[in-house]
Amino acid sequence: MTDIRLTSRIENTARVIQIRGMFDIKASKTETVVIKDNLPNLDERSWNIGLIVGASGTGKSTIAKERFKECFDPQVSWNEHSLIDNFDKKQHLKDIVNILTAVGLSSPPTWLRPFDSLSTGEKFRATTARLLLDYPQLVAVDEFTSVVDRTVAQVASCAIAKTVRKRQQRFVAVSCHYDIIEWLQPDWLYEPHSGHFEWRSLRQRPPIHARIISVDTQAWQLFARHHYLDSTLHQAARCFVTLIENIPAVFIAVLPLPHPKLTNAYRVSRIVTMPDFQGIGIGTQVLTTIAAAYRAHQKHLYITTSHPALMRSLNSNREWQMTRKPSRVTAIGKTSTIRYKPESANRITASFRYIGQSNQHAAALL
Repeated sequence: MTDIRLTSRIENTARVIQIRGMFDIKASKTETVVIKDNLPNLDERSWNIGLIVGASGTGKSTIAKERFKECFDPQVSWNEHSLIDNFDKKQHLKDIVNILTAVGLSSPPTWLRPFDSLSTGEKFRATTARLLLDYPQLVAVDEFTSVVDRTVAQVASCAIAKTVRKRQQRFVAVSCHYDIIEWLQPDWLYEPHSGHFEWRSLRQRPPIHARIISVDTQAWQLFARHHYLDSTLHQAARCFVTLIENIPAVFIAVLPLPHPKLTNAYRVSRIVTMPDFQGIGIGTQVLTTIAAAYRAHQKHLYITTSHPALMRSLNSNREWQMTRKPSRVTAIGKTSTIRYKPESANRITASFRYIGQSNQHAAALL
């Protein structure tokens, strides 16, 4: 245990003298606050994520600043240029895209907008992405999740934790919110007000209770601006919305896929996960459930995507099979699997088909 002593100089102004008189405070030229630091040697075990948590005024920031010094709460500045242009010029665009997607800011149109135009939740994720790239060894973030609502705080904590562990970095969150613990899953936790410290084992995050419903095409209006292509939707599309605590979270639209060699084939024409729920894989889970519902009706679902995160997610999922590796398609129909639409031309896309089991319960959606 060590003591951190914070000494402040007190100037004897008229108001200071009045307050001392009103509350019988002894006159002094300085004021010293002692904060006890019970953090052990953190190098005695391997770890990626730490959490210092407790109420305001308990010394969280002071302890973190003393322990982590150079990498404590670095200030990130943003200019009027696009989000991606605010990252270090030495950093590769692929790395920037990957980190933004990993922390749950996965909408390409958002990457092209200036920081000031983003929502509070998007700003939080963008800033975290900058810090993880700029401080690849260790970074400590003060007031973690304090500026966002609690749904965003929990989902973003889960996405950030996955990113930190995948990149084998060290990340220390300093927060007054206990509701992020099970989502962040820190390897160690310290509460300054009680002096309690514990090493923790990795546990499963809390379950997300989602409900998929069949909806009219009008529901697309809620999601259109978050899609990375255009805002149009075919009026013949079969549409599904996923609700999380009655909040619209994921939109998926499906169309028939006419093909000379395929029967009962359908394709995903639109898939959008709302920003507040990005980064935890909910979009892929919903897509797989809907595909399993189609399989229950002896129908086969295909999807073509240019989004790198969705490509990686489906490619690592045993229930999906890649039918075309990432490549450009420059003309309609020049493929052995599906006929591509003009919107897919000249972009790097990959195609997948669902090969998993049917889901009789989900079949009721159709």
